[in-house]
Amino acid sequence: MERKRIAVTGAGGQLGRDLCPLLERSGYDPIGWDRSDLDITDAQAVMRKIEEFRPDAVVHTAAYTKVDQAEKDSEAAYSVNAVGTRNVALAAEAVGAKLVYISTDYVFPGTGRDPWHESRETEPLNVYGHSKRAGEWIVSSVHSRWFVARTSWVYGSHGHNFVKTMLHLAGEKDVLEVVNDQVGCPTYTVDLSQAIIRLLESEKYGTYHVSNSGQCSWFEFAKRLFELAGVSVQVNPVTSERYPRPAKRPAYSVFEHRALKANGFPPMRPWEEALSEFVTHYSDKERRGG
Repeated sequence: MERKRIAVTGAGGQLGRDLCPLLERSGYDPIGWDRSDLDITDAQAVMRKIEEFRPDAVVHTAAYTKVDQAEKDSEAAYSVNAVGTRNVALAAEAVGAKLVYISTDYVFPGTGRDPWHESRETEPLNVYGHSKRAGEWIVSSVHSRWFVARTSWVYGSHGHNFVKTMLHLAGEKDVLEVVNDQVGCPTYTVDLSQAIIRLLESEKYGTYHVSNSGQCSWFEFAKRLFELAGVSVQVNPVTSERYPRPAKRPAYSVFEHRALKANGFPPMRPWEEALSEFVTHYSDKERRGG
């Protein structure tokens, strides 16, 4: 039986680098394109690539993710997250490929203390969130078989992320200050990749919230990380006012996984369990020299 072809944009990022090997192990034939392979803002180049490979599905992970920089350079954020997404969606539709678009918790304002389910109104606080919401709207407008997978607080073995930054800083400092008034859902790239594959294997199109289950503040996240990693460092909680940023962040962006549950997908495991697996895997990798 011929293996289904899956194209992955942004394959050089932290999600793409875990997703492609998992797709292959799951019986697919993935091809990954990073920025050097494909400029998603070039509509002709995108159409040419996708028509040449003719994938059964496209997982669109490529994005402009410089949240603070986007406040000064909104044109770049929209060029990638809106126009680039339109190019990928149109090309995927042209060859009859399913499309998974990776979005973010930043489409929500983060007010209140009720978990955000998929049907709640979006109201981004910053340019990055607005540009990603624009991508969601475009996908649903120009494509017929789409999944929007909103995720949050993503970390993994590759690329830059909060977990790796904390481990690095703990090796340099005895005391760390971590924000305690922003609450959300950490998401391990491996768990996110597995959920994406389950979506691809279905016909249950629509918008999904995909994160590990539970919630924590960045401070609680860091504390648990150091406990699991056996790292001795003092961590002090601080408010967001201590480290002002150009882009506003949602104070509460915890996800409710209503769509996953309603469509019969398995529950996402707790964030603490996923983090424990990451720490074990990452420690082994570091001991092997990368």
